[in-house]
Amino acid sequence: MADAAGRLTKLAEEVLGTPLPVRIRAWDRSESGPPGAPVLVIRHRRALRRLLFKPGELGLARGWVAGDLDIEGDLYEALDLLAGLLWERAATKAPRAAALRALARPELRAAAREMLALAGAPVPPTPPAEEVRRRRGPLHTLRRDKEAISHHYDVGNDFYALVLGPSMVYSCAYWESPDASLEDAQRDKLDLICRKLALKEGQRLLDVGCGWGSMVLHAAREYGVRAVGITLSEEQATFARKRIAEAGLADRIEIRVQDYREIKDEPFDAISSIGMAEHVGRDRYAEYASALYALLRPGGRLLNHQIARRPLADEETYRVDDFIDRYVFPDGELAPVGRTVAQLEEAGFEVRDVEGIREHYALTLRQWVTNLEKHWDEAARLTSPGRARVWRLYMAASALSFERNRIGVNQVLAVRTPDSGTSGVRLRERRWG
Repeated sequence: MADAAGRLTKLAEEVLGTPLPVRIRAWDRSESGPPGAPVLVIRHRRALRRLLFKPGELGLARGWVAGDLDIEGDLYEALDLLAGLLWERAATKAPRAAALRALARPELRAAAREMLALAGAPVPPTPPAEEVRRRRGPLHTLRRDKEAISHHYDVGNDFYALVLGPSMVYSCAYWESPDASLEDAQRDKLDLICRKLALKEGQRLLDVGCGWGSMVLHAAREYGVRAVGITLSEEQATFARKRIAEAGLADRIEIRVQDYREIKDEPFDAISSIGMAEHVGRDRYAEYASALYALLRPGGRLLNHQIARRPLADEETYRVDDFIDRYVFPDGELAPVGRTVAQLEEAGFEVRDVEGIREHYALTLRQWVTNLEKHWDEAARLTSPGRARVWRLYMAASALSFERNRIGVNQVLAVRTPDSGTSGVRLRERRWG
């Protein structure tokens, strides 16, 4: 097994039909590839078995989570270089089928035998424990959604505090300047939403997917509203209630562990939904939009802050990202912003403003990655080394996706305009106060 790196580089380039853009360091300490490039470190040959069993993104992710693979050098540069070979190809073809077809070609049969020899035993190893497999039963039932949310958010409030910082806001910040602090940018985002909703003292606000309570706290403290925040995460609810009590606002803010489909309250004056709608699913989105419309009084406003993907020529070919679905956001789905706007309008809303802020999310994610790396040992202790590695990979790859315009994020302001046609939105409302 001498010079495993050189042999792997040659095999990979034969299969892919293009030079590898990164350097490889194998378990035998051999190295191969372009000098000065980021190094893909293969610590154990079982990483190859994972790739042979699941070619492409998922196999790499399993190796990464298990610690069999690592990146030495600039993580963002390495992911950007690999994107064209892995993630972008996966968007147009099934990576497992494509890899197997390539290895089945007569001229590559020797390469296939070589890869199997390098990998050792052909039986694939058990996936890391952090992987979440597809659960049985229909998507987006009350129970299944609660389980999916728990997987992502109930990993420890102390862990999230290390990553998110004092703001405890887990959505795109709003950067007046790239040099601003994360805390200032998150405060500015919350305040922007409050101004778009035109919140006034005494009004009633519903925050759908309230997280650790930052939005309802800001709205109650700065705008004098009465607020209800709902989440499916028990850990988030416990943390939010403690923050609210410490702020002396328990008489004005209520936190519930509740699904948006279970709310039977009297109408609200305003609704914020910040980074929650990605969990709804396309088959349930019309129900989501109609439910929020019904919960607003005539003239009330909705601010829907949501990640969007690029539209496809054939929308039926859309599939959920394997790595994100298995390890990060089970059952999450993205939609183009045009579809989101259309479904809000179909529910009865008048859409008054759409603001794309994808560059802001790239800045936010890079700051979260910095926080995680700064507190790496503690983060791994609070969760597990595998879970910390998942979050680092997912956040860094997501930052690049926003920077490269592969995905975006939008704030959609919609109004339940009454029959009179008076929306309450001023002619120059883009100034937002």
